[in-house]
Amino acid sequence: VLGALRLEGRVVTGGPLPSAAGTGSSILSALQDLFSITWLNRSKVEKQLQVISVLQWVLSFLVLGVACSAILMYTFCTDCWLIAVLYFTWLVFDWNTPKKGGRRSQWVRNWAVWRYFRDYFPIQLVKTHNLLTTRNYIFGYHPHGIMGLGAFCNFSTEATEVSKKFPGIRPYLATLAGNFRMPVLREYLMSGGICPVNRDTIDYLLSKNGSGNAIIIVVGGAAESLSSMPGKNAVTLRNRKGFVKLALRHGADLVPTYSFGENEVYKQVIFEEGSWGRWVQKKFQKYIGFAPCIFHGRGLFSSDTWGLVPYSKPITTVVGEPITIPKLEHPTQQDIDLYHSMYMEALVNLFNKHKTKFGLPETEVLEVN
Repeated sequence: VLGALRLEGRVVTGGPLPSAAGTGSSILSALQDLFSITWLNRSKVEKQLQVISVLQWVLSFLVLGVACSAILMYTFCTDCWLIAVLYFTWLVFDWNTPKKGGRRSQWVRNWAVWRYFRDYFPIQLVKTHNLLTTRNYIFGYHPHGIMGLGAFCNFSTEATEVSKKFPGIRPYLATLAGNFRMPVLREYLMSGGICPVNRDTIDYLLSKNGSGNAIIIVVGGAAESLSSMPGKNAVTLRNRKGFVKLALRHGADLVPTYSFGENEVYKQVIFEEGSWGRWVQKKFQKYIGFAPCIFHGRGLFSSDTWGLVPYSKPITTVVGEPITIPKLEHPTQQDIDLYHSMYMEALVNLFNKHKTKFGLPETEVLEVN
């Protein structure tokens, strides 16, 4: 029964009214809970998308070429054999395309998947100096890490806006030439602006492709990957002088580049010098061009399990000041040694200048091997 009492000109109501107020509060509370749950689920979905985006690249790097080769060979034995014949015929005519810079696709480089890839770690690109579009450049990228994830994200995609930070500069990430002998994988790599790391390709890009080209070479290569482990900042550089000779022959400026955190994303079993494991790794490195590493990251669904997904540790790639290089058609060993020593000094200075900004102590020293 609804009652109303008039007390001193005021009406006091009773009955269901408090219940109605309680119902309104309950509805408001339920809506808040709903929005909170929706936001939480969205956050989880984005995290899983980040994990998947990284895993697809890792699997592409490790097995896409072999898997596509096997599928095409199998296709020869099926009713779809004509597809395989047409692809291999086209492959013969297209064989030298990677040596001429490939087929860069801005559409592929701007895929949303690369932004999820970037945010998983996260990965950041730091510019310290402007680059002139009238010059060509060779970036020395350090360290290699297990897969060079920072190098790929920063220079083969637009996730960190490399084209906006260095307007007019076309980056080409150089990797093993053997990858471009793999069907389908070669197309995937070329779409991101990745090219073979051999003399013919670099000569073409630095002499017949105009100016504004930046070739990113992971100088330490397979040898450096063998020493990749969390907490270690070491580069294989002291006897790596071929990239300096190429720079001198073409008058391409050298740009030291260091990626803080590249070694933190995977844990690796390190074999001691003289052990059978290190002997096997060196034989692979010598005859095939890469060194097999035993490594692990986290699992797909949990960071507490082992798997191929890298750990989500920040990677910050700092691009240093370019070293102006003269064009010498026939550089002497003395010329090569001079600019190589300048490059090593510039890399160490770059490391020392930025190390404390990215979590390293002032006492940390870059080991140059």
